[in-house]
Amino acid sequence: MIITPRTRGFICLTAHPEGCAQNVQNQISYVKEQGTIDGPKKVLVIGSSTGFGLASRITSTYGAGAGTIGVYFEKPPAPGKTASAGWYNTAAFETQAIKDGFYAKSLNGDAFSDEIKQKTFDLIREDLGQVDLVIYSLASPRRTHPKTGEVFNSVLKPIGETFTNKTVDFHTGIVSEISIPPANEEEMANTIAVMGGEDWEFWIEGLKEAGLLADGAITVAYSYIGPAVTEAVYRKGTIGGAKDHLEKTAFTLTDKLKDINGKAYVSVNKALVTQASSAIPVIPLYISLLYKIMKEKGLHEGCIEQIERLFSEHLYTSNEVPVDEKGRIRIDDLELRADVQEKVAELWPQATTESLDTMADLNGYKKDFFNLFGFEVAGVDYEKDSDEMVEIPGLS
Repeated sequence: MIITPRTRGFICLTAHPEGCAQNVQNQISYVKEQGTIDGPKKVLVIGSSTGFGLASRITSTYGAGAGTIGVYFEKPPAPGKTASAGWYNTAAFETQAIKDGFYAKSLNGDAFSDEIKQKTFDLIREDLGQVDLVIYSLASPRRTHPKTGEVFNSVLKPIGETFTNKTVDFHTGIVSEISIPPANEEEMANTIAVMGGEDWEFWIEGLKEAGLLADGAITVAYSYIGPAVTEAVYRKGTIGGAKDHLEKTAFTLTDKLKDINGKAYVSVNKALVTQASSAIPVIPLYISLLYKIMKEKGLHEGCIEQIERLFSEHLYTSNEVPVDEKGRIRIDDLELRADVQEKVAELWPQATTESLDTMADLNGYKKDFFNLFGFEVAGVDYEKDSDEMVEIPGLS
């Protein structure tokens, strides 16, 4: 079938298998070009099929030579209907990794559930024995609590008062004003339940109790802080409350891992185009301005560049892992450089529908968005028939 992008808001309803495969190959090539990392050898990535999670899996394998298990929740293909992008990403990664002689298996299901956790534990026990790195990179709007069955839904809202600012429809380039009412206490609690650290703690506790964490094992979860212009709706909003909880959980987990010489970290990453970030008002406009500035300064990084740098310059060096005053690894350092943020602050008031073409990289934003789903990827012939029925070779 000929596969074309079909969008609804910040979601693309189709994905292109060859485009996703080329994206994966590009990331593999980048990591191989950077050289080897004296890093982990047996890795579990929870939320492994897109974005930072996928980049973590690729970096572990092609940077450090690790065997990996991935956990994700993706839609498989059906005749005449494409799979989700994460399905095709995983198929491409595992096909190449297995061909290259690496261990690569995965599980598709709700990572919040006890069932998937147990299946993952069984697979680690049977195939790897133990893991020495656990990446936690889940991005979900909803969570069913595995103990109580209660369903929580997260919200993207400010706290305390209505937030009003600019945003952009990245499909049309129209800049408009948006107002978001403040969250109530229940919405705040629900967002923490979905996006905070409880599930990360459940995973690490379960792995440790089952004896599946190697001595000196590291676990890393991903977070974001961002600039002043987004903080009311992000870092000081409901998501920020969840990220605060996630970051506190790192200290709790480090205490629990002391007897196996383990450590838990939160890595604060750069703003990038992801399915999650595209849903957050204000963020697309901010990223469009940021991309223009960082590309002009030669500072721009995508997911794979960020994660390769996290591994090679922070987690796996002969020195102690560098952290900020709150114990967080900071690979958002280039984004938050003073000269970059001063330029964002200067351009923000000037951003209009008419001026955006010259002052922002909206085309770069759009390209990255469609790349997430395998479209607009260089070297892919989109006029050719594609076989949507792609299998994941390591799916357990």
